[in-house]
Amino acid sequence: MTERRLFYATNRNHLGNDRWHPDGYGKKFSDDGVENLRFGRLTVEVDESKLAKHLEADRGSMGQGDGEGLIKYLAKCTDSADIIAYREKINRSIAEDQQDNIKLGSQGAFSDLQTIMRKNTDVLLYIHGFNVSWADAVGSALSLQEMLNHCPDGDTEQRVQVVLFSWPSDGMALPFVSYKSDRSEAAGSGNAVGRAILKVRDFLASLRRADATLCKQDLHILCHSMGNYLLQNALERCDAFTPGNALPRLFEHIFLCAPDVDDTALETGQPLERLHELARSVSVYHNRGDVALVVSDFTKGNPDRLGSNGPARPAVVHNKVHQVDCTPIVKGRVEHSYYLVGHVNADIRMSIDGLQHDDPRRRRNRVGLMGNQWEMRST
Repeated sequence: MTERRLFYATNRNHLGNDRWHPDGYGKKFSDDGVENLRFGRLTVEVDESKLAKHLEADRGSMGQGDGEGLIKYLAKCTDSADIIAYREKINRSIAEDQQDNIKLGSQGAFSDLQTIMRKNTDVLLYIHGFNVSWADAVGSALSLQEMLNHCPDGDTEQRVQVVLFSWPSDGMALPFVSYKSDRSEAAGSGNAVGRAILKVRDFLASLRRADATLCKQDLHILCHSMGNYLLQNALERCDAFTPGNALPRLFEHIFLCAPDVDDTALETGQPLERLHELARSVSVYHNRGDVALVVSDFTKGNPDRLGSNGPARPAVVHNKVHQVDCTPIVKGRVEHSYYLVGHVNADIRMSIDGLQHDDPRRRRNRVGLMGNQWEMRST
């Protein structure tokens, strides 16, 4: 047995008597409010042979690695997880910048992550989708971390540390009730994510003011399914607390995977219009056979989803937004979580490693004349 580490931020309620060493996190918002963020880290014990079984699985035309299957095993490992929340000393009735001797959990987390990043490690913020329990959220984040770090096409000297943002998705698997509930909670959690992004901005600004040596590693975001709706709402918070006319470019890549948002969301005047300002590149991974998003369209009365066919009008989205059609290799076998499988996961890793979108090592073909539309291929 060996240990795996995961960092997290959450606005869920803690379980157990000790909020700094909780048993886990529940289905409700934190008792301190919707926007309250608890930063922490956890370790789990895993069986390397069981990890290898999934990481080395041959998925045929989809490539090597079954991160989707790995989730269940890693979620079970959370039963005995050692969870430690970063301690805070703060008066929530007074603005943070007006308090003396304040101690923020975010500062402790960012400091530890900075130490890790100095060891050739990028950090990826992962925001899960709807109908996900705390255990499944941890399992998904750890699976993503394992897949990215064991990608056969990855840079062997570059590591990736995943930071999970877990919001109170109820995990009850009630198709109509829970979807409506989770969508409301995702909107409410958007401000919490916005706060987290602004805290990253302020931490980086403090390093620059102190003339600290930066690690020269990158930050990324990956949102899955309804997690994209949460990011959509986070942009409003970022905009409200950002001076000037542009959002800070804090991230290298933003990956929108199976996004459960409107297919017009990236257009001018729409909620994700300014997303490209936060990053050097934005990638939309979509699948025409995604049954989960078809259900979202039909039973929930939503417009066509961005994760089904990509942007409704590709010609009008910003040229930093790249659209990657995964349908040819997914083919309905992994409908909704294909970012955790084989070639799609490898494509994400290649972006993290700095490969250009048209690099011949990628398994994708350019589509049309736009320059930012791609179709995945198996070979």
